[in-house]
Amino acid sequence: MVLIKGDAEVDEKAKIVVVKNGVGNTEKEMNFSTGDPVTIQLTTPETKSAIAIPESGYYVLNAKNDTIIGSYQNYGAPAASAVIITQAKLKQGIDSLKQLLEGKNISAANRNYFILPYTAAKITNNANATIVAPYHQMTSIASTEDGKTPEVYRFWSIKEIRQTIADRVKDTLSSDKK
Repeated sequence: MVLIKGDAEVDEKAKIVVVKNGVGNTEKEMNFSTGDPVTIQLTTPETKSAIAIPESGYYVLNAKNDTIIGSYQNYGAPAASAVIITQAKLKQGIDSLKQLLEGKNISAANRNYFILPYTAAKITNNANATIVAPYHQMTSIASTEDGKTPEVYRFWSIKEIRQTIADRVKDTLSSDKK
């Protein structure tokens, strides 16, 4: 999947992505059935890059001029009862988001990703996984045909993560309040 600010011309056969100036966010799919390494030529208004895709798998190519952050999300069946989030859990979540912003604890083993501009990262070997791009509001997905929870990875822009942190900080109780 190629994540783009604005729009782009994608030539899958020639392995070329040309990003145009524009607003909004676009996702484009590129599918290669070869097991061989692939190099995608990326041209943006800011740069030209050769993006290596060394092995089979589902990759995200960040063709934006901003870092994107993502992780595995469990979009299984919603809980039947209400969930109570404690102040400690809220603060833990804020700390975790701050670490992601700093690129800490990022690894394929943790199933979280910090993708710099004009680079690509292998997300999974599962070609049927679902990638949710920044600025989408997806909160659920249907189970697979065999009833299993689908493999979903959700990505956010740095701006979205910073706003989430700010919103969660507002929800915490100040230790000065009594």
